[in-house]
Amino acid sequence: MTLTRHVPSDASSTIEKLRAYIALTKPRIIELLLVTTLPAMFLAKEGIPSVGLIIGTLAGGTLASGGANAANMVVDRDIDKIMERTKGRPLASGLVSPAGAAIFSLVLEVVAFACLWAVANLLAAALALAGALFYLVVYTIWLKRKSPQNIVIGGAAGAVPVLVGWAAVTGGLSWPALVMFGIVFLWTPPHFWALALRYRDDYEAANVPMLPVVSSYESTARQMLIYALALWACSLALVPVARMGIVYTLLAAAGGAAFAWQSWKLYRKSPGASPMRVFHWSITYLTILFAGIAVDVVIRYH
Repeated sequence: MTLTRHVPSDASSTIEKLRAYIALTKPRIIELLLVTTLPAMFLAKEGIPSVGLIIGTLAGGTLASGGANAANMVVDRDIDKIMERTKGRPLASGLVSPAGAAIFSLVLEVVAFACLWAVANLLAAALALAGALFYLVVYTIWLKRKSPQNIVIGGAAGAVPVLVGWAAVTGGLSWPALVMFGIVFLWTPPHFWALALRYRDDYEAANVPMLPVVSSYESTARQMLIYALALWACSLALVPVARMGIVYTLLAAAGGAAFAWQSWKLYRKSPGASPMRVFHWSITYLTILFAGIAVDVVIRYH
């Protein structure tokens, strides 16, 4: 006879609630932000920063991004209930109350600011807070439901972690940091529009004017290609600006070409091309590109 161990209902409820609050932070998005933060710190240091600074900066960045994402879900809870892709989110499904999520978001931002100020400096803390506010106010509240350029302008918030990482190490900002900001900024539209093409009907049902909703497939794919080419150029601009070595140069050249090629195939409706293939490749590309920065730095300075 098999005995089954039952978890008490109150324990199950607590675990479910904890998972819901973690889901509010959108962990998969945070992973991408950390992928850009750490290499920026390596490049700023021209080597490997102290372990304490790395852990503190990544922790503060995680909390700041998580707080912004939670606030985003508070504002978007009405449309999240409509969209198939998001109707299972904690607020849309009723697992977390709007007030609970708002308080959670505020606490995360306060702790993030204090953490970054303590382990790094005031500039890094202020940049992280500014990025969170930009994401909430400019993108979520102002642009998302009003303009097809929402992700173009609002997506700048996703590029802020690069600046936070740089500022945490140097206490200031300089051209390499701004070029890396530009890389993430230009990467965001084709990355997100690929997802929006796949879930166009969701956004249309929620009355959110993402580019694929208000423009044709061809027009959206053309814009994605233009941004992919601009991104390629920007990634190569980091070579002279930051005196990058052969590792990064080759990865930037090959990776940018591959991303542009995938976007071209989507625009031409080539066999096997699909929005989700471009979406997944964009994540791989950004990860490889920034990993190349870190590897390049380690090779050159150690």
